[in-house]
Amino acid sequence: MVSKRAPKSVIRRLPVYLRILDHLIINNVEIISSKELSEETGFSAEQIRKDLAFFGAFGTRGSGYNTDYLRKKILKIIGLDGQTNITVIGAGHLGTALIRYYAQKNPYVNVVAAFDVDSSIVGQKIFDIEIVDISNIKDIVNKYDIKVAVMTVPAEHAQPVAEKVVESGISVIFNFAPVKLRLADNIHVHNVDLSIELQSLIYYANTNR
Repeated sequence: MVSKRAPKSVIRRLPVYLRILDHLIINNVEIISSKELSEETGFSAEQIRKDLAFFGAFGTRGSGYNTDYLRKKILKIIGLDGQTNITVIGAGHLGTALIRYYAQKNPYVNVVAAFDVDSSIVGQKIFDIEIVDISNIKDIVNKYDIKVAVMTVPAEHAQPVAEKVVESGISVIFNFAPVKLRLADNIHVHNVDLSIELQSLIYYANTNR
């Protein structure tokens, strides 16, 4: 379980360490120092040591971290030592792409259902994942113990859909809709606006900086 002492910034960096460790283990690297992790992640060695110190002592002074041991510890800290059931809400182009990605490329999550309101696609399947009418969300969430909702709905529908998601029992939302959701403080929302991300990058394409 994640330590209550760890700030959000630390939690956001842990998956970066995990990705690097996955790559190192595939390449048979058994030990890595905080300096080498710094070179791989872009974070300072001091920052890495502080981040990991929130959860215990995982390295050996003068030697470094055992990659397999550290990976297992980070998996447990985040809660990725077992698959987490998630759902994608909005089975349009982006939603379908995310379902395909999570089903094929992400071993830490299990997409158990997709929801939409479009009667022309409800009942269809993406891989083995059925698209269900969102009116049934509470029953499906309870049946599969779904922990996270990934929302890819239009902005004008995002708030009422998010409220329905919360009513179903889900308290963690990954929101791709370009709108700020107004929900209770105990609901964890991470917003991703792809248009803003791209527009900010265009700045660098049109300057000499």
